[in-house]
Amino acid sequence: MAPSKQLHIGMSLAPTWLSGDAWRRADSGVEGLFSSGFYLDIARRAEAAKIDFAFLPDSLFLHTGLLEGGSGFASLDPSMLLASIAHGTSKIGLLSTASTTFYPPYIVARQIQSLNWISNGRAGWNIVTALDGNGNFGLSEMPSPEERYARAAEFTEVVKRLWESFPREALSLDRDGGRFADAGLVRPIDHEGPFFSVKGPLNLPNFGKAPVPLVQAGASEAGRDFAASVADAIFASTPDKTAALDLRKDLRSRAEGHGRKGDDIRVLPGLSLYLASSRAEAQELFAETNARVSRARSLGTVREMTGLDLSDWPENRQVKASDLPPPPEKVRSRTHSGLLRRMIERDEPTVADLLRRPEVIGSAHWLVIGTPGDAVDAIRDWAHSGAIDGFVGFPGGSMDAVSLFLSETVPALTEQGLFRKDYSGSTFFDHLTENGC
Repeated sequence: MAPSKQLHIGMSLAPTWLSGDAWRRADSGVEGLFSSGFYLDIARRAEAAKIDFAFLPDSLFLHTGLLEGGSGFASLDPSMLLASIAHGTSKIGLLSTASTTFYPPYIVARQIQSLNWISNGRAGWNIVTALDGNGNFGLSEMPSPEERYARAAEFTEVVKRLWESFPREALSLDRDGGRFADAGLVRPIDHEGPFFSVKGPLNLPNFGKAPVPLVQAGASEAGRDFAASVADAIFASTPDKTAALDLRKDLRSRAEGHGRKGDDIRVLPGLSLYLASSRAEAQELFAETNARVSRARSLGTVREMTGLDLSDWPENRQVKASDLPPPPEKVRSRTHSGLLRRMIERDEPTVADLLRRPEVIGSAHWLVIGTPGDAVDAIRDWAHSGAIDGFVGFPGGSMDAVSLFLSETVPALTEQGLFRKDYSGSTFFDHLTENGC
């Protein structure tokens, strides 16, 4: 029996189909990586498939150690890129990423609301506290997760108040009477808090036709509680169905603890898709894409995330739960570290198997390697199990994987009643809150 609510699907514009060695393929189109047309083409295809939103993750640093063999997180600014895409699309939501650790709230409030006006109500904000890049913003080290999320909570409240400070209703535009706006409806926010002092009001009116969806990307304890308090959706790494079930149950409970309904927050895991016309071709695509993944780098990831040094271990030796030392005091991502430790405790893989797992060589996303039909089967299983409210698609390995996802996987989900046939509204918030077509 199909879920009573249809899935929400996002399409990542981060070019994961160029990751690993995929950019070296003759048909990769990598030469267009820093042009808007490259992304506009993907967004238009996603809109034709009636996808809820196009999503652009962001990082504010360059990983030069990876630059020799790939992009090293080099990317266009998300707000500027999505603004350019807005003019070439008409319905799909546009989810931009902005950091609460490095940016001032007034700038973010203005950027997102500007995108909202430019796109006629299709803007969303992916709220991140960032994992790296502090050296580019005058910080000798990253603040603790607790401090980052305390700052994020205040930051988000300030942004929301700034959006309300200049209501759309204040615009009179009365030519005959010579009154542009009712200034009495525009008020400063006069915010004074532990992290920010912001007078306001925002120098841009609220678009006003629907709220700006808030999405949060983090699943640590602090991240979950923050997401449960403010987010309309959470983008998370859930490499297996049990992890997704646990996360969704926990977030719904936390949302209720904040006086919200469980349905107010939607769990949308990242779904890494290596798709081809046959399973053998898909496996070959995955192997080719990851052929040059450095063993030393993978071992370093395991060591940094778990404290376990496997450099002298034979490939066929099992890594058991009893081998794990106490968690390191500081890790780059507590969420990623927790997922990796959890997988080792559950599966006790060999060293060779461990170094191939998505928790090690990727971002710990749900992974499907197979045909579009295999992807549909996996998505249906997770949906019927109540593990997800939707997902964000991350096609990998080739442009063909992008095409197969949008032209075969998504239409098949529609045929099975798991996804919309057409948009029923015009704003991002409409897409995210509709109950199906």
